Amino acid sequence: MKQPNLQCRKLRLPAGVLVLLLSAVLAATALAGPREQARRLHDRLAGVPPSEAVLAGMEADIQAGRPEDAAVKAMENSAFYNVTLKNFVTPWTNEEQTVYAPLNDYTATVIGMVRDDVPFNTLLSADLVYIGDSSLGLPPYSMSNNDHYEAMENQGVDLKTSLIPVQQSAVTDLPASATAGIVTTRAAAKAFFSAGTNRAMFRFTLLNHMCTDLEQIKDNSRPSDRVRQDVSRSPGGDSRIFMNACVGCHSGMDPLTQAYAYFDYDLTAGRLVYTPGVVQPKYLINADNFKYGFVTTDDRWDNYWRNGPNALLGWDTSRPASGAGPKSMGQELENSEAFARCQVEKVFKAMCFRAPGNSTDRAQVDTMLAAFKGGNYNLKQVFAASAVYCMGD
Repeated sequence: MKQPNLQCRKLRLPAGVLVLLLSAVLAATALAGPREQARRLHDRLAGVPPSEAVLAGMEADIQAGRPEDAAVKAMENSAFYNVTLKNFVTPWTNEEQTVYAPLNDYTATVIGMVRDDVPFNTLLSADLVYIGDSSLGLPPYSMSNNDHYEAMENQGVDLKTSLIPVQQSAVTDLPASATAGIVTTRAAAKAFFSAGTNRAMFRFTLLNHMCTDLEQIKDNSRPSDRVRQDVSRSPGGDSRIFMNACVGCHSGMDPLTQAYAYFDYDLTAGRLVYTPGVVQPKYLINADNFKYGFVTTDDRWDNYWRNGPNALLGWDTSRPASGAGPKSMGQELENSEAFARCQVEKVFKAMCFRAPGNSTDRAQVDTMLAAFKGGNYNLKQVFAASAVYCMGD
């Protein structure tokens, strides 16, 4: 007996029917009125339905030709901070780049900066951290554990109303001169200063905040005088590998990562360690790999990438190309064109669920970039502009 064919058959519609269906979908999108546009805008920014009053206010803004005002109203919903922003930021705080990580001082600080319109080009240098309000009865902020933030998460506190800004130097043992925004938070130290040689902190700062990786900015034309001893000049017995591969990253990276020379993360104590004037031993390991390599004696940094092809990253040439410690090095990175463009493109992707893909998208990104830089680096406005641009998608 012939067995019945249990495979699902593909639905095949006549071409004319497909055209009609597609036209109907496009027409529905194009004809969406201000109320439907407001609803979509709120869903995109907050991920939850708006109240009737908020929806009416947003509808009125759109009818009056003020869609970004409508977006600002949507961002007043706590879900924008508790969900949208938290999910946006959390992958930056760990090497796995996963959203499934606990709330921490890195994430909370970024959320607070966006909420309070703190200029985002201070992200890598500010003496700033956001903690929970004292009225919440939380464990105190600690350099040795994440209990403060995990208690906030366990209690389901509203990040929109519960975060308060304090100086990092006031709640840690770091002097103000050694603080460097999210770089010197406990969460960043645990993820990127632990073990290794502190190059991970630099690499993930590039990935998360300049939207580039080392392979993309290799430059074999820079001098190699600051490449540390731990980098073999003949890996596998072949010096060509160093000259054509390794040096392209290390010649620019090592002079910059010297800024972190006094920092480490103590895995046993579970905390950031700062030893002013004393270079961490990790900078001096494997000296026999190439004993004539650079020996780190302080935290001076130099940006060799100001010249050569990586000048295209758009460095602020009004600033010095060298300094000492992570604060001034953070200022070097966060005032580049690449840093500003990266923030805009990340927000665009978060709001539009895709990267900029055509000339119209790229023109929009350029417009938002100019507004971001000219508007005191207000990231909230980039969220508003991106959501408005893509609300018809």
